[in-house]
Amino acid sequence: MATLRDWLIDDSPASPMQARLGRLYRIFGALMHNPLAVIGAIIIAALIFAALFAPWLATHDPLRQALAERLLPPSAEHWMGTDELGRDIWSRVVYGARITLVIVALVAVLAAPAGLVIGVISGYFGGWVDRILMGITDIFLSLPKLILALAFVAALGPGIENAIIAIAITSWPGYARVARAETLTFKNSEFIAAVRLLGASSLRVNLGHVLPLCTSSMIIRVTLDMAGIILTAAGLGFIGLGAQPPLPEWGAMISRGRSFILDQWWVATMPGFAIILVSLGFCFLGDGLRDVLDPKSGEQR
Repeated sequence: MATLRDWLIDDSPASPMQARLGRLYRIFGALMHNPLAVIGAIIIAALIFAALFAPWLATHDPLRQALAERLLPPSAEHWMGTDELGRDIWSRVVYGARITLVIVALVAVLAAPAGLVIGVISGYFGGWVDRILMGITDIFLSLPKLILALAFVAALGPGIENAIIAIAITSWPGYARVARAETLTFKNSEFIAAVRLLGASSLRVNLGHVLPLCTSSMIIRVTLDMAGIILTAAGLGFIGLGAQPPLPEWGAMISRGRSFILDQWWVATMPGFAIILVSLGFCFLGDGLRDVLDPKSGEQR
């Protein structure tokens, strides 16, 4: 009797669903053989877990001030110590995972689809459309991302919502470039020509064939960019243009703790360690996905 595994790895799938599930099974198996990708997935899973169950993981109210307990070192009562207002740093770091996850998710939802659509349109139609769209893209790419984000936040005003919008505006050009490059490799291929001969419109060709083919590269790029998005959000919070007090945003926590870095090192170190750990998690997982999803990597191996 055929097992579920045999059904998933069948070289001749009987339906599109079986083919998709089989591909997902192979991707998962390949990731499990990559130790760094596993570590990255565990870190990101821990971030999601902390964000979802913050009220149960936090030992104190992250906004409660207790001046009598200010700047206490890490202990059994306060696992990561307390800040200058007596707030428990562990609880603030745990709740800060929610803010970080929201920023990462919303930037990915806003920037990646926009860049994907712009890149596909530019690569597929070419000509003056390509020149205009890629000219705008090059203008954005020529400016440092953090400086450009600072300019947009300064124009929109401080706040986490405006920070998300600013980061998304500065992130889409990279995705557009990747999508354009992928589209240029696909648009003159034989199967696209066959679809055109069957009478498919440009819209159907792009939505049904080109966009799905660009998805793998886009997933890889988005995952690898998450570390940069987190650092940009933390940088905006550090200078006071991101999430506003009393929200427990990691960058803002580091900014408030820099005055005590020599004597009360834990105030700035703990949120900084969280930023480093989560950034490494996304980098490790992104590298693993690149090895699995990039067909050129498979050919080289």
